[in-house]
Amino acid sequence: MQIPEYYNPVARDMAQVLVDGFDKHYRLFRACNQQAKSLFERADWQGVQQAIRDRIQFYDERVLETVARLHHEFHADLLDDEIWQQAKLYFIGLLTNHKQPELAETFFNSVFTRMLHRDYFNNDFIFIRPAISTEYIESDPPSYRSYYPASRSMRAVMRNIILDFGWRRLFAHLRHDLALLMRCIATFFDGHWPAAEANLQIQVLSSAFYRNKTAYIFGKVINGGISYPFAIPVLHDEAGRLYLDTLLLEPWRIGVLFSFSRAYFLVDMEVPSAYVQFLRSMLPSKTKAELYTMLGLQKQGKNTFYRDFMQHLQHSNDQFIIAPGIRGLVMLVFTLPSYPYVFKLIKDVFGGPKEVDRDTVKRKYWLVKRHDRVGRMSDTLEFSNVAFPRSRFTAELIEELRMLAPSMMEEGEDSIVIRHLYIERRMKPLNMYLMQCDDTEKERVIRDYGLAIKELASANIFPGDMLFKNFGVTRYGRVIFYDYDEIEYMTDCNFRSIPPAPNPEMEMSGEVWYPVARNDVFPEEFGTFLLGDPLVRKTFLKYHRDLLEPRFWQQRQQRIRDGVIEDFYPYPEEMRFTNMCTAAQRKG
Repeated sequence: MQIPEYYNPVARDMAQVLVDGFDKHYRLFRACNQQAKSLFERADWQGVQQAIRDRIQFYDERVLETVARLHHEFHADLLDDEIWQQAKLYFIGLLTNHKQPELAETFFNSVFTRMLHRDYFNNDFIFIRPAISTEYIESDPPSYRSYYPASRSMRAVMRNIILDFGWRRLFAHLRHDLALLMRCIATFFDGHWPAAEANLQIQVLSSAFYRNKTAYIFGKVINGGISYPFAIPVLHDEAGRLYLDTLLLEPWRIGVLFSFSRAYFLVDMEVPSAYVQFLRSMLPSKTKAELYTMLGLQKQGKNTFYRDFMQHLQHSNDQFIIAPGIRGLVMLVFTLPSYPYVFKLIKDVFGGPKEVDRDTVKRKYWLVKRHDRVGRMSDTLEFSNVAFPRSRFTAELIEELRMLAPSMMEEGEDSIVIRHLYIERRMKPLNMYLMQCDDTEKERVIRDYGLAIKELASANIFPGDMLFKNFGVTRYGRVIFYDYDEIEYMTDCNFRSIPPAPNPEMEMSGEVWYPVARNDVFPEEFGTFLLGDPLVRKTFLKYHRDLLEPRFWQQRQQRIRDGVIEDFYPYPEEMRFTNMCTAAQRKG
């Protein structure tokens, strides 16, 4: 972008409005995160969930406010290109000492792309590439605290780390918890903690991460040139006292806490890039996009994801294809074999007896975005007007788009623009997985499938369509739900028993002899379309026979109506200190 010969005061004032709009957004965002500590201390679990839901809407509200100001104060739709380019230059200047420059650049893009045509979506007008470095931005207080165990025992240092978070709740048995924590460390290193360097250091992120009923401490032990990450979940007992639930030391287990199937964290950050950099040093397999998203900065996650995706397109040459598996009735799904995501768009015409429309499907996806996904629903990134290289689409995929979603695509000579798109982490469809795995794995995954349905039910989610094709298996073997067009709140459903037929002839006819309202659900019918495979049926009935009875569903509904927030642990039950103690007592 060439620097203009003169500067227009309108461009300068526009840049200030844009910075002010972002600063207001981040001020409200931080205030929401800061209240998480007191919500945790009060055990206000409904409040934690509400804060996460409310926070998601902050960004778009501030973007719309800023768009309105630019139209009202500057008649922005009448301004020429040069003023917009100058506004970007002024904006960059205002970010020189900013604590969240990368987020502010994304906010600028969000405002701009709501106002001008996508022909302007290039680096002359928006931030296709970052302009301000996020390296070495200082925060006050620092983003992490440092501890040096050389002069004290490791247990004493860990005690200080935990107490430095200043929770206004007593620990029930901190000395006992610390003993279990040290035992975990010894077990993990097989009794041989690596020989400590003189400058052995423990670094811990200054703010705790809050989600559901848990506060998480994240840190790493730096021993010379080697780093060991750790995470400590802190919970309440029934008396309202705190306790350490476990210690996670394996990077992949810590990474699961940042899974796309989990709710976003509430965490107070003056310099979010410093938190992302710290977490990446612990979890190098996690991308910046994933970490920003899980920190509640999903717009920054989207922006970073898109940059990574464009980079991948430049360094690959495979073609987008129709996703393998059974074609959906509502969503058209395609993928790029070399990229671990699928791309989903809503069809113009739905197949089969679907009683939904485009707006309904979009509301379902928004429901999942705002809801606690409890590790069992896939998060999505939602995009508008995404331009793909036409040469990378197979002829079969182009024909499928023309036939099933013509209103959602715009064909150019060199590009195909998808007007509305969801992007999801790719998984193996459960129906395909079951056809390829052995009997032992089939039993394990069917048991997990039932657990997924039960955990969703406890979180007030009824999948609607429970066919195996609507669930996927992650790389860690976990079953995740990902088809949302028939999803409902549990509390909106009416779970019923099938009434007796008035006569044998009616029962044998196959015709429904009882009235059925829109949200009526008959669990006794589930087995008919789910349990054709003998081993699947045997396993399902062994572990989850209760899912075929209305009583299970009605009991879960009542707990939800009673305000009960269930416990969900993103690590195996046997790793919890309480279970370790029970196992040790049994062994003894």
